[in-house]
Amino acid sequence: METSMSVDEVVNQISELVQKEGKSPRKKEVKKSNPELMKNALYYFPNWEAAIEQSINA
Repeated sequence: METSMSVDEVVNQISELVQKEGKSPRKKEVKKSNPELMKNALYYFPNWEAAIEQSINA
């Protein structure tokens, strides 16, 4: 699978979503609103929760 984003871009975009929403973005909502982010996040991380955790701790 080819990625269109770097791991840093994925982490930054998820961090922005967390800050904007004030909570962890739901997988279903992100998959619908930003499928490219979801695809790349699941390429770099084992699951959506791991991607969020990495983004919060970045």
